[in-house]
Amino acid sequence: MATVRIPGPLRTLSRGEAAIEVGAGDLRSTIEELESRYPGFRERLLDPSGNLRQFVNVYLNDEDIRFGGGLDSKVGERDEVSIIPAVAGGLIRS
Repeated sequence: MATVRIPGPLRTLSRGEAAIEVGAGDLRSTIEELESRYPGFRERLLDPSGNLRQFVNVYLNDEDIRFGGGLDSKVGERDEVSIIPAVAGGLIRS
């Protein structure tokens, strides 16, 4: 299982969980699994077109996904996904 690190502003969605284990094969599927278990994640992370929101950063094993495979990046069993909201701006709501 991969681990998704949840930032403080999104922990209201994850019922206070700071880390969630998921079994998805790519980042897009990981977000969909989060959404199915904890509704509201998709809206906070993706824009209406299904792209990552401008002021949300996602790292896969310390690598910014925008400089790699994006939401199609493969997520392995021992991988760590970190969601990092911008300090200012964006749609992250608590």
